[in-house]
Amino acid sequence: MNDMTPPDGRRIIDGEEHIGDGKGGWQPVRLVKPQHMLEDEVVRKIIGHALPLSEQVARFKQHTFEDINSVDAILAQEYDAKLGGPKGNKTLTSVDGLRKVIVQIAEHIDYGPELQIAKALVDEYLNELTEGAAAELRLFVTRAFNTDKAGLINRYEIARIKRFAIEDPRWKRAMQAITDAERAVGSKTYVRCYHRKKFDAAWEPITIDLAKA
Repeated sequence: MNDMTPPDGRRIIDGEEHIGDGKGGWQPVRLVKPQHMLEDEVVRKIIGHALPLSEQVARFKQHTFEDINSVDAILAQEYDAKLGGPKGNKTLTSVDGLRKVIVQIAEHIDYGPELQIAKALVDEYLNELTEGAAAELRLFVTRAFNTDKAGLINRYEIARIKRFAIEDPRWKRAMQAITDAERAVGSKTYVRCYHRKKFDAAWEPITIDLAKA
């Protein structure tokens, strides 16, 4: 049996061109519908561009952090200090003020069992309010304590209700319980690049994410 694999994922078997059948086997190309072969061609073309682009972005990310770390190392050596605050947030700007790179470290927060205590205190407070006064506040509270599709607490809504100026002692204890429930379980570093045409123009982000291009 003559068996070889061309670079496009097809194979010559017994003198006839075959293509994978999606189940680990091979099927003659002549039996595949033309529209399916067209779809196959488009997918292979897109992935053919996507893979090297992904590798290039990965190299860009690696080089970016290496370059930023080199700045930190030089500053530490010369001034015994580092850019940014204790969490590593920093902004690097070109001399002409037309380019900047922002490094931000975002902490991933989870919540401990104190959160359930906070929910109980908040519910106790809401149950004593009149129906009209509690309706809007209850909506915010429901959003805050309900989990999202990934099963995670909505941090934005939690932070939102913590800003409410409510003097009831139970509410205050609930907000303290929320604070005590917060657990830093990791962090992720983001690098964002910006540029502008003039020193007084608005900053424009340099988009690398395909979904936002």
